[in-house]
Amino acid sequence: MNAFIKFGHALTDVFKFHGGVHPPENKTQSTQLPISPLPMPAMLTLPLRQHVGQLPKLLVTVGDHVSKGQLLAEPEGTVSAAIHAPTSGTIVAIEPAVIPHPSGLPDMCIRLQPDGKDIWIAHQGVDWSTQPADALINMLRTSGIVGMGGATFPTQIKLNTPGQTNIHTLVINAAECEPYITCDDMLMRERASGIVEGIRIAQYLMRAETVVIGIEDNKPEAIAALQQAVIGTDIMVKVVPTLYPSGDARRLVYLLLGKEIAHDKRATQEGIQVFNVATMLALHRFFDHGEPAINRIVSMTGNVSQPRNFEVLFGTSIADLAAAAGGAKPDTSHFIMGGPMMGFDLPNALVPITKASNCIIAAAPAMFPPAPEAMPCIRCARCADACPVTLQPQELYWFAKSDNFDKARDYQLFDCIECGACSYVCPSHIPLVQYYRYAKSEIIAIDKAKEAADLARERNEARIARIEREKQERAQKHAERAQAQQQQSAATGAQAPNPELDAAKKAAIAAAMARAKAQKEQLANDGTTDTAHAPLSERVQQKMAEVDTRRAAMERTKAESVTAAPTVGKDDDAEKQAKIAAAIAKAKAAKAAQLQSSKTTQVREAQNAVDEGADKQAHIAAAIARAKAAKQAADALKAAPITEIQASDQAHTATTDTATDAPVLTSSADSDKQAKIAAAIARAKAAKAAAQSQRTDQGAS
Repeated sequence: MNAFIKFGHALTDVFKFHGGVHPPENKTQSTQLPISPLPMPAMLTLPLRQHVGQLPKLLVTVGDHVSKGQLLAEPEGTVSAAIHAPTSGTIVAIEPAVIPHPSGLPDMCIRLQPDGKDIWIAHQGVDWSTQPADALINMLRTSGIVGMGGATFPTQIKLNTPGQTNIHTLVINAAECEPYITCDDMLMRERASGIVEGIRIAQYLMRAETVVIGIEDNKPEAIAALQQAVIGTDIMVKVVPTLYPSGDARRLVYLLLGKEIAHDKRATQEGIQVFNVATMLALHRFFDHGEPAINRIVSMTGNVSQPRNFEVLFGTSIADLAAAAGGAKPDTSHFIMGGPMMGFDLPNALVPITKASNCIIAAAPAMFPPAPEAMPCIRCARCADACPVTLQPQELYWFAKSDNFDKARDYQLFDCIECGACSYVCPSHIPLVQYYRYAKSEIIAIDKAKEAADLARERNEARIARIEREKQERAQKHAERAQAQQQQSAATGAQAPNPELDAAKKAAIAAAMARAKAQKEQLANDGTTDTAHAPLSERVQQKMAEVDTRRAAMERTKAESVTAAPTVGKDDDAEKQAKIAAAIAKAKAAKAAQLQSSKTTQVREAQNAVDEGADKQAHIAAAIARAKAAKQAADALKAAPITEIQASDQAHTATTDTATDAPVLTSSADSDKQAKIAAAIARAKAAKAAAQSQRTDQGAS
């Protein structure tokens, strides 16, 4: 088959895609002068976020002196890119700074102060044609090269496509379709041979059979330079009509190859890979000269005195770039990064040039007047005619405006490349792309929230399953342990309880309870028949009830201990019965000792009460004497009898309580003590009667 026949048609054919627009180009302003190197700035600000993927890992600290091309941050993770020193100098700060991003938010940056010497590290190229592709791709990981067309995807990832269809066709994007941007045009005019060398390296690494360069027909000088550079190679230069957005990867693949890439697939799945011409030049500089990505060509155009393209070190501020172009004119309102169709406004002129900065436009109100107020959609369908992806922009607009995100997704919202062609042709001046970006961001947020919720639910279900599994395992272990115990009991010949032993135990318990009941009744009878104890006060009765309660508790404890005696076999009955009888005897002896100690204590307390009663009688007699001697003090005479009565009552109550609290002693040794207690009570009563007689006499007199 002819090498120029592929996909069922000749590669020389051009296939026009649907839609597209042709806005004013405004390219000639910046192509009148050759590329110029930018003077060394006073400070370079290098953002760590200059590529798609994970941030690189810092290798330097504040105060380090670095050389040109030295690695400042190495790639970390699969999708990441390195950062190198654009010149020699000193690291003066590592801090957040505003970066060129639509959000205008700060991000971590390295501030490098050049020393003016521009001293390189030791570097040299390699003979890539003799090296294995895997080794070259590993080397490329530390090159810092990313997609220079604006996507900034790490190039080593695009050159290494494991698990996908073998790449058979390379498409080199030289269309540069957006207005004002001319960096690729000037690059192809002046450095076409370096671009072709980079293409040959990429073709070697990917083993591609076919290479096609797509360039718009509004760049005649670049077309001529490329055609001259590819002589002697199998690289084809294909000229396509000037139509925006022909620089989109899918549109360019269709223009050059007639191959439609499905919305849910990538070009690599069809064996096609797309690179920008500036990326190919960076490959040439790295492999043939050992130079990492430290600069790029940038178009400085718009409202400046001398628009042109500059070779700019990464980290140079927009203000330095504008000053090199003769300075921004007084009516400059702001700066735009990228083209007027897909670019975005920069927060200020101090943001740095990065790997994605292909064009800076100094904007003025006359160049970019404010958009008119949006009017209602008139359903003219001009947006649908201009859409290069054959979507229905007016429907997507209604869905996005009403937050009907499910319908927007159904209408292939994410196929939109945000080229702005629909907004450009809308007669109602509706900012359609802004609505699409809003809907995309909301859908992405919803998907992330749903993913987080699904993950949380899965974790909770896994936790519940784990708890249930552990519960079942514990139950199984308990069942196995119980079964093992039953088997062990059966093996040792365990027998049923002995009925005769149970009857003996029950009889012993009943006898103990009967003795306790009889003792309780005896104590109650003794307390009610003794004249010394009658009538008993309520407090004494309460105390006796508490003693009875404690004794009943002790009896129950003893009965329970006897009842809880373990079941034994017939061979061990005698021995265990003897042990039980010994335990019961010990308990009885301990109880008797405790009872004797309690009685002794109570008797001692009663004796003390008697002695206190005698003292109180002496005090009462003294009080009576003082009362007789002080007849003139009527108030004192009246108070004294009351005090004496209270003292006498207290003495009598204390003596009675003490005598009552003491339990009746049943032995002959306690008879004398009871007699003494009775005598003390009698003396107290006699003293009380004398006091009453004295008070009667005084009242009569």
